Amino acid sequence: MCVDGDGCQLEACGSSEEVRTLSGSMSPAALKANPDLHACKPGQKFRAALLRCRSPAAAAGILSFGNVLNYMDRYTVAGVAQDIQKHYEVSDSGVALLQTVFICSFMVAAPIFGYLGDRFNRKAILSCGIFFWSTVTLLSSFIGEDYYWLFVLSRGLVGIGESSYSSISPTIIGDLFTNNRRTMMLSVFYLAIPLGSGLGYILGTSAKVAAGDWHWALRVSPVLGMTAGTLILLFVPEPKRGSADQMGGRIKTSTSWLCDMKALAKNRSYVFSSMASAAVSFATGAFGMWIPIYLARAQVVQKTAEPCGTKEICSSTETLIFGAITCVTGLLGVLIGAATTRLCRQKTERADPLVCAVSMLGSAIFICLIFVVAKKNITGAYVCIFIGETLLFLNWAITADILMFVVIPTRRATAVAFQSFTSHLLGDAGSPYLIGLISDGLRESYATSALWSFLSLGYALMLCPFIIVLGGMFFLATALFFLDDRDKAQDQLSQLSRPSTSVKV
Repeated sequence: MCVDGDGCQLEACGSSEEVRTLSGSMSPAALKANPDLHACKPGQKFRAALLRCRSPAAAAGILSFGNVLNYMDRYTVAGVAQDIQKHYEVSDSGVALLQTVFICSFMVAAPIFGYLGDRFNRKAILSCGIFFWSTVTLLSSFIGEDYYWLFVLSRGLVGIGESSYSSISPTIIGDLFTNNRRTMMLSVFYLAIPLGSGLGYILGTSAKVAAGDWHWALRVSPVLGMTAGTLILLFVPEPKRGSADQMGGRIKTSTSWLCDMKALAKNRSYVFSSMASAAVSFATGAFGMWIPIYLARAQVVQKTAEPCGTKEICSSTETLIFGAITCVTGLLGVLIGAATTRLCRQKTERADPLVCAVSMLGSAIFICLIFVVAKKNITGAYVCIFIGETLLFLNWAITADILMFVVIPTRRATAVAFQSFTSHLLGDAGSPYLIGLISDGLRESYATSALWSFLSLGYALMLCPFIIVLGGMFFLATALFFLDDRDKAQDQLSQLSRPSTSVKV
């Protein structure tokens, strides 16, 4: 018999010489002689089975699944953006307002959830956030065409719910793993960003085509979201902060939020990598909203497709292809990024920020080429998107790992949340709306021209490669200070683990 820590009999053991328990092992003779052993009740068996399923790998898998759903829900709206624009009769900047309101509420809520995540039960906050955004998304699919303001407001509420997840879940993974294994698990977790984004486009367009109504695109992800919230409550443990750094249970000192913010502001690697993340967010936010529409307009210019206004539901081909490309490039980018970083760490300890910098600068070149070839050759545009996105997605997990290296465990949730706040504030909170505003301004005098509608959006999107180059410069600046900040974090962690009540931070 196998016995759990409460003295319950669990299952038959594979060896007759030794009985394994959760707290060690016992001989068969000792087992028979123990009068306290008794048969498990059904509830105790369930609890024991539940404990066995709460492995770090299972927790990382569930959290990654939740992150996929987070981004799937976010980009489902982008996948049916043309239909929303037609249904509510709004301009380019009007439909981009959906993403801007979502991101604004997301970034405002992030520091709040970061504060809570460093001090309270993290998985409870995650589950509540998922249940909240799932419910709001489902209800928003029933908003009528005369209430666009209410639909925009609903996206803001969804942003608050999703903010809780993005701010806290990486810190749980950071406390379950360390070193190269943590890099690998964070790579899987951040693979959810492009994978979920791509699946959002595919889900949105597929549900729209299957039902003949774009509203059904918003009625699938909520069911999956509630499932993920339940799995987190049941199977994700709540690790002690700093446990993966071999300090779990020994960190005696916690610092105030103001002290945490002062320390983060002085952390140069953290500041520069956050600015670089903002550049990435600017580009991905603009592309996520506008590239499918830009490619659809390119097809109209090439006379291979009809304008959206002439059909009951808008064309889904470009959105499906872009979604598939985003999924594949996300997988390749994250895997190549993790492998490249691991290899380069053997050559230099500054590998993490240097790999990010090189990938960003390379990405800018191919993204520029998209707008050069799209007018004449749509296939060439897809090839440039594939290479440019692969290089851009290389840095997602690496940036998170940089943060884990240079920030101590007791303020990581705050660091993740504030990095999320700044990257969205300077990045995708305004980029979709800004691109739409520039596009509207450029084509104001030629509103009926399909060619100028296509060109004006392309000219507006040309801002993105320059922002990406700026992000690469910020990663190079991060490389200059990375080693010093990493060593300072290690020193602070050692001080926090001492029994002394006087801690220098």
